[in-house]
Amino acid sequence: MTERIAATTTEGQAAARQFEAEVVPRTRLDVLPMLLVPLLALAALPLVGSGSSWLTLTVAGLAMGMIIFIIASGLTLVFGLMDVLNFGHGVFIALGAYVATSVLAPMSGLTEADSMMANLAAVFAAMLVAMAVAGAVGAAFERLIVRPVYGQHLKQILITMGGMIVGEELIKTIWGAQQIPQPLPTALRGSWLLGDAAIEKYRMIAVAVGAVVFIAMLWVLSRTKVGLLIRAGVQDREMVESLGYRVRRLFVGVFVAGSALAGLGGVMWGLYQQNLVPQMGAQVNVLIFIVIIIGGLGSPGGCFIGALLVGLTANYTGFLAPKVALFSNIGLMVLVLLWRPQGLYAVAKR
Repeated sequence: MTERIAATTTEGQAAARQFEAEVVPRTRLDVLPMLLVPLLALAALPLVGSGSSWLTLTVAGLAMGMIIFIIASGLTLVFGLMDVLNFGHGVFIALGAYVATSVLAPMSGLTEADSMMANLAAVFAAMLVAMAVAGAVGAAFERLIVRPVYGQHLKQILITMGGMIVGEELIKTIWGAQQIPQPLPTALRGSWLLGDAAIEKYRMIAVAVGAVVFIAMLWVLSRTKVGLLIRAGVQDREMVESLGYRVRRLFVGVFVAGSALAGLGGVMWGLYQQNLVPQMGAQVNVLIFIVIIIGGLGSPGGCFIGALLVGLTANYTGFLAPKVALFSNIGLMVLVLLWRPQGLYAVAKR
């Protein structure tokens, strides 16, 4: 009996490996796009001139890129895995930021303490609540707004934009239409000095959080059974459903996860800007879509590299040529698309 169970288990594992190889084919890693970030940083060094200024700008650009990646990663998942054009993604960003400010308001004892651990505890608590609320609203958004228009891109654009407008008005109703200041907790203000370079504390925390999100996303998608089923469902939905798995539930989970990541990004972006407005999600939507287009329309790795390129480009051009900074990211997108028309890492069927 034991030998029979062992044989059955071995056969099942072999079948799973064969299923993964056939339905989710592995592709060779393209390292060339990965070199763009260090090449851009090195190219900017002689233009900036001062090593300390270059280091400050580089860290600031990486921090901005990491925050943009967190915001864009949710939409990347939704579009790359579900083929849904969610132009209402911005409402989850704004919702996360406003929920966080409501959570942080009664925690002044922690946010005003001169202790980084106390400040981080308050911020992480706000992040968790914001992600939970954004995920719950995302589930309702998917059920009521997105589900009736699956596979209809034009209708998805129109109805999700309408959903974002309604969401912004609801935010105004709950929190008001006026700008709300969102100061950093006491211990997260200021900078660390590295020689003559000033490295802002909050930007380093943003880099760390973005790296954790990226690693966790790659691990879930490539190393877990849920990730395998999701990727297999994208490639061959009928086969996955024939094995008894409910792909629709998996995709709803993806949408909820994407909304939660947008809420987390909203918390980070609100603290980065240090003020909140109901339209903040719509304002950052342009950056999100530039990043997704550069990355390859649904590629998490491409989204990560694209976000870093956008953050670095914005900071370097803002220092070297402020008048060009507003158009720098569009110029970056044009250059990338001239090189690779489908983005850095093209996703199949895009």
